[in-house]
Amino acid sequence: MFFDPMWLLFMAPAFIFMLYAQAKVKSAYNKYSRVPNARGMSGAQAAQSLLRASGLNHVKVEATKGKLTDHYDPRGKVLRLSEGVYSSTSVAAMGIVAHEVGHAVQDGAGYAPMRVRSALVPAANLGSTLGWIFVMVGLVLSAMGSGFGLNVAWLGVLLFAAAVLFTLVTLPVEFNASSRALQMLRGNGLIVAQEYDGARAVLSAAALTYVAAMLQAVSQLLYFVFLLTGRRR
Repeated sequence: MFFDPMWLLFMAPAFIFMLYAQAKVKSAYNKYSRVPNARGMSGAQAAQSLLRASGLNHVKVEATKGKLTDHYDPRGKVLRLSEGVYSSTSVAAMGIVAHEVGHAVQDGAGYAPMRVRSALVPAANLGSTLGWIFVMVGLVLSAMGSGFGLNVAWLGVLLFAAAVLFTLVTLPVEFNASSRALQMLRGNGLIVAQEYDGARAVLSAAALTYVAAMLQAVSQLLYFVFLLTGRRR
């Protein structure tokens, strides 16, 4: 199955788009991480300012290891910024920080897609791991003449579908966080007009990676369905 030309046919477009998205992120981040923001605010300072302005004083801001590992933890109510963003005064850092604050605002407002995504996390984790295994085991059992092999494989497809659904729900959550980010940066005067396009470029590039992840997941699911419906040639 791993060397099936049809698998490449299904997956190649998504892989190509992922490479494009990663190149866009790298290009935008490298460009605007060298451009200092006019106010000279670090990522941590910008995060604290935006959180206060949004009435989220209870949300903590912490530094975390890694590059572009920034994220908001809704369970701990903690905004974790990567080392390169936490202390950076770049336009890129401002955009990234505002995006994560956007997630904190979503959490505080009970944004429905974010709640759905959080609820899907256990099923998505299970499906992304066990889905593959069940499909493979089911196909092997079917090839050996087992009558319930296809049933096992279809169970794997259903499990994997939960992971696909997670990637679909992620899109509106991420797009909305970026939209909120740009509004907050401009509304609170943290960036000047010349910096707005830079922050938007960084966030737009990052959004492409979520689209790419969704395309990969959907393509893989379609390939599984293709195999199990007997259309393989």
